Amino acid sequence: MADPAHDLEFTHKYALDRDCTTLSRHVLQQLHSFSTDAQDLSALMNRIALAAKLVARRLNRSGLVEDALGFTGRTNVQGEEVKRMDVYANQVFISAFEQSGLVCRLASEEMENPYYIPENCPIGRYTLLYDPIDGSSNVDINLNVGSIFAIRRQEGEDLDGTAADLLQNGHQQIAAGYVLYGPTTMLVYSIGQGVHAFTLDPSLGEFILSSENIQVPAHGPVYSVNEGNFWQWDDSIRDYIRYVHRHEGYTARYSGALVGDFHRILFQGGVFVYPGTVKNPEGKLRLLYESAPLAFLMEQAGGRASTGTQDIMDVIPDRIHTRTPLVIGSQDDVALVESFIQERTREQDVMLKHP
Repeated sequence: MADPAHDLEFTHKYALDRDCTTLSRHVLQQLHSFSTDAQDLSALMNRIALAAKLVARRLNRSGLVEDALGFTGRTNVQGEEVKRMDVYANQVFISAFEQSGLVCRLASEEMENPYYIPENCPIGRYTLLYDPIDGSSNVDINLNVGSIFAIRRQEGEDLDGTAADLLQNGHQQIAAGYVLYGPTTMLVYSIGQGVHAFTLDPSLGEFILSSENIQVPAHGPVYSVNEGNFWQWDDSIRDYIRYVHRHEGYTARYSGALVGDFHRILFQGGVFVYPGTVKNPEGKLRLLYESAPLAFLMEQAGGRASTGTQDIMDVIPDRIHTRTPLVIGSQDDVALVESFIQERTREQDVMLKHP
C-alpha cells in the first residue's frame, strides 16, 4: 500500500530539485566549493543573468517603448551602423557590473577601448568580454537575437590602459556563454565542466536549469551559412556548398543571428560557417566577443571550432577587435569543411611547385 507521507515527501523533493536549481546554485554545485573563486564566479553569473533579464524585458516591449528600435545614426568601431538596442544593451552590461566589485574592465564590440571601473580595479580580478546584441539586424523585425559573453581573469596591473593581457588565446577563458532571446529567454554557459542551459521563468524572475551536460551530435543535418556571399568566398568553401547541394540529408538554416544558429546546432548537430570573403578575408566575426566564447562552449559539448585551418581556441589576437573566419559545430561536419580547404591548399601547393 502506498505511503501518502512518502509520496508527498518525494513530490516536494522532486519539485525542489526541478524548480529551484538556479544559475548561482548550479555554479557552486559545479565547482563543489564555496571558496572565494567559486563565490566570485557565482556572483559574476548572477550579474550576467541580471543584464539578460533587463535586455529581455526591453526586447519584449520594444514595439511599445519610445526609442527602442531603429538606428542611432552612428557607426561603431567595426564600421557598422549602431542600433538603439545595441546602445541600450551595452549600457545594461556596464551598469550591472559597476557595483559588483568583481570586474575591473568590460570589453565590448560596441566600444573602441575597454571600459574601466576604477573603483573596482583595486579588488576586481576579472574582465568581461561581450557582444551585447548579436544579430541586431533582427531586432526591428522581431526575430531571434542574443548576447554572447566570456570571462577572463585579469593579469597584471594594466596601468597603461592597453589591456594587453587580453591578447591571448581562448584557453585563457574561465567561463563563457550566451543568452538567446526567443520564445523563451535562455542562458547557456560553461565554466569548463560541461555546457548547461537555463530558461528564464518570468513568474520567479530566475533562470532555472532546463538542460544539463549538453552534448552536440557527432554529425547533424544542418549547415548554416549566408549563401548570398557565395561568389565572394574562396573556391574551397564553394566546393563544400556544392557538395551539400548534391548529397541528401543536408538542410540549410540561417537566421542572421549567430546565437540562434549556434543554439540549433548545439542541440541538433551540424555546422555553422562564416568564412572570409574577397572584401573581408579575415571574416566578420570578432574573436574575443563571438568566436572564442562559442568555441569554448562547443568544445565543452564535444564539438569543434576552427578558422578552417586552425583551432579557434589556439588563435592569438593582435588587437582586441581581431576578426576570424569561423567553422563551428559537430566534429564530423567541421572536419568535412576543413577537408575541402585542405584539398584546395594541396592543389595550390602543387601548382606553385609545378607551374
